[in-house]
Amino acid sequence: MSNADKKDFTSLDTWKKAHNLKLRLYNEVLPQLPNDEKYNLADQIKRAAISSTANVAEGYGRYNYQESIQFYRISRGSLYELKDHLISCRDLKYITGGLFNSTIKDLEESVKLLNGYIRYIQGKKDA
Repeated sequence: MSNADKKDFTSLDTWKKAHNLKLRLYNEVLPQLPNDEKYNLADQIKRAAISSTANVAEGYGRYNYQESIQFYRISRGSLYELKDHLISCRDLKYITGGLFNSTIKDLEESVKLLNGYIRYIQGKKDA
């Protein structure tokens, strides 16, 4: 079996989108924050970004639909936490309006994919 034939959480569109968002936050948003936010807002952004993908991975690894759904919901909560942090970054003028808007767009697409995946898993659970 080749690597292309193997499926795991990294094959999920919802994980891929959240992973790309996490990389964007690390590479584009965090470098804009002032040093005095290094252990405050920056740390919170890192934790929420990591949680957004890690909980999809953990949910995927569970072999119980309800447990999986709970981890996906935690991931969704982390994405909304990130939205709040991005609003703070914009309001405090740490990031430009353009970076805010494009990152929020990516975040909202990630939430939309995750909501669809939760509905899909819920449907499998109910079937």
